[in-house]
Amino acid sequence: MFLKKLKFNSNPVTIAFLLMFLVCFQVSAQKKNTVKNTNWEPAPFEVLNSYKKFNTTLYAHVFSESRHNIIRIAPELKGLTGIELPLEPYKNFTNEPLTLTFNEAVEVLVGVFQEPDNTAYLPNRIVRNGILVLENGVTITGMPPVNVYAIAYPKGTHIIFPNARGLFAILGVIKIKQQLTPRNAAYPDGRLWNPTFIVEGFSDEQPLFDIIGGENQPIIEDGMSGTEGNQGGFEGGRVVKVGDTYHMFPTERAGEKGVDYYYDRVKTKIGHWTSKDAIHWQRESTIYQASGTYAVTEDDNPMNDRRAAIWSYMPVFNEKANKWYGYYLAYTVSKEIEPNHSFGRIWRCESTVEGINGIGGPYKDMGIIMEPGLDSQPWEGRQGVASFFPYQVGDKWLGFYSGAYPFNSREDYPKKSGKGWFVALAESNSLEGPWKRMNKGVEPIKSIHPFFVENPIVSQLPNGLYIAIFDGGPDGWGHHLPNMIGYSLSKDGYKWSEARYLPIETKVNRWWDIMRTPLCLIPEGNDVYTIVYAAIDLNRRFHPMGMVKVKLNPEVMKLRLEELSKE
Repeated sequence: MFLKKLKFNSNPVTIAFLLMFLVCFQVSAQKKNTVKNTNWEPAPFEVLNSYKKFNTTLYAHVFSESRHNIIRIAPELKGLTGIELPLEPYKNFTNEPLTLTFNEAVEVLVGVFQEPDNTAYLPNRIVRNGILVLENGVTITGMPPVNVYAIAYPKGTHIIFPNARGLFAILGVIKIKQQLTPRNAAYPDGRLWNPTFIVEGFSDEQPLFDIIGGENQPIIEDGMSGTEGNQGGFEGGRVVKVGDTYHMFPTERAGEKGVDYYYDRVKTKIGHWTSKDAIHWQRESTIYQASGTYAVTEDDNPMNDRRAAIWSYMPVFNEKANKWYGYYLAYTVSKEIEPNHSFGRIWRCESTVEGINGIGGPYKDMGIIMEPGLDSQPWEGRQGVASFFPYQVGDKWLGFYSGAYPFNSREDYPKKSGKGWFVALAESNSLEGPWKRMNKGVEPIKSIHPFFVENPIVSQLPNGLYIAIFDGGPDGWGHHLPNMIGYSLSKDGYKWSEARYLPIETKVNRWWDIMRTPLCLIPEGNDVYTIVYAAIDLNRRFHPMGMVKVKLNPEVMKLRLEELSKE
């Protein structure tokens, strides 16, 4: 076809040129169709110690008796087999020497921590007989930068670094006759991820939940029916199941066509969607719509529209009143001060239709139940009150409320805010209120995570344990957080355990860059639960919704209750 479009002549130079062009074109096409395999070929080996092996991959648990996990990994290393070394014995020089047996000549890939003045780590000079193949080749949470060396060993049994002291990482064993191209992977210092965190299924403890699958692509995507007029996609809210129907109340980041994407955060809607399978959704109605009007003053002033942005709608069925209540967040919106969402207020509304099937409303506002005031504390910050979720404990009702962008002191009000996303508890004798900050807001709950818990939703497991699932925070936008859905457990609803995080991308295709907010943990029978979540693809303006299913381990649930009962 290409030749037919040319004016062909028999000039030898022209013919030579065409032949050369065709050869180059064919080679180029072949190169485009060839996928280079960058993985290094593993070699089998045996560990003569009691140390366990691990699959060298994202979230791999590198050291036993610790919570350090791989958070960045060069593709050459993926799929190899590493060895879990005991952290403290190696740091304290009390370890049993690592002994390996090879059936052929191999190269052992050793991760050396780049902390030269710290005697707890193996010094670089010990691996001088190795080849530096990956500079900054792995990031391990809470640990210094890692350089990866390939060290050759002949067939047989060998003690690895018999006279050396200090911690290192065994990341794989590979066949010796293959090309290793040294390079700088340029992965960041693992100490940016501080504190370290527990990834479910990648630690010394058994996971409470196994990821069993889900949808490999978004369940609600840009252009689908119901997304008309929605520029920015979705964020948090809640999904509940009534009979065989799922009801979802997400925050719709409506924005406006032709207006910058940042306005998607301002002009929002609360939508009502339904589904029979949590995969195929139909939009039913708009519950609330924000004004999208920017503030005219910098402080919390009644001159400003205090319902400029509406978020995080939480439906809760009140059995005593026999109707659905809704709790949602309304913000003042600043155009120039971070965060643009400011001075949150929690509103309560009621369905005008009685009974469990009145979930679709319409709803009428009953007033504000929580807002900034004299009982607020500096940690609630410029954004607080930033979310609310009520749950029953005995004859009391508790509510997680949150704050963000804290003030160090009242003198910092209204513009000088710091970083942090916190929660605390409020208490009431009824869902109607009044709601009282339990500890007067002096300190937020830091047992879950010291500075990031966002939008927790509470339910109970079959043995009575309370579970809160929440947004675990982004690995992006300048933050170094787990970037996974988190959960925390409580025996009494008051004291909450350290968070665990769900690596759902181990069983479904990761279509997102930033994991955001879970909207539910719905029991489906046989210990299976459905989670619907909002997430972000940074290359797109529209933020879709996803779905995953997890399976509860009853034995682990029993163990967790026993552990919490001892505290």
